[in-house]
Amino acid sequence: MLESNFPLQYFSRVDESDDGFFYAEPRKVVHIDDNAIDTVSAVFRDFIPTDSVVLDFMSSWRSHWPQDHLKRRLVGLGLNSEEMIDNPDLDEHIVQNVNQDPNLPFHDNLFDAVVITVSVQYLTKPIEIFRELNRVMKENGVLIVSFSNRMFPTKAVNIWRNTDDNGHLDLVSSYMQYAENFEDIKGGLANGQSSPPNNPLFVVMGTKNTNPSDPEL
Repeated sequence: MLESNFPLQYFSRVDESDDGFFYAEPRKVVHIDDNAIDTVSAVFRDFIPTDSVVLDFMSSWRSHWPQDHLKRRLVGLGLNSEEMIDNPDLDEHIVQNVNQDPNLPFHDNLFDAVVITVSVQYLTKPIEIFRELNRVMKENGVLIVSFSNRMFPTKAVNIWRNTDDNGHLDLVSSYMQYAENFEDIKGGLANGQSSPPNNPLFVVMGTKNTNPSDPEL
């Protein structure tokens, strides 16, 4: 098990009930403020090339895709179909509980980019899932993980709830490192000039290693 790099209790949660029940009712709200949303959009514009095929992983009601940034296709994978149907950026969507089944229903080398926006704190099998994300990414594809200091505390894993912002940056970076085949891993506060008073928006990103026989750890 790939999560054996961490003690098992790190990924337990206060609420261990089926995530499908928790997310059964649509929550058509945003979880970060307008400044942080603008920062997410700017990161997508700066680091995802135009005409890309993109996976919005753990998708919901909004993807914050920049309106002036052309894409080929944006696929959402999340837990609530009604939310994703109402997402104006998505071209298609898939409902899947990745904490129960981390195997993704996509071919290898499909996506130019994968984004996880303010949701990484809920993954109970993050290393296994990050390895799957790497599999479905094209060579030199980019994985962009963004998060703030907000969460549903009963569904966030223990290690996230008991770690500060800098610890979260290190933790997400370690997910990429332990998953292997990611390189150029970097992260930090993306909106430092406006936070506070606005919500902080942290970003960790890495690219798919083009030489998987020699991953950068």
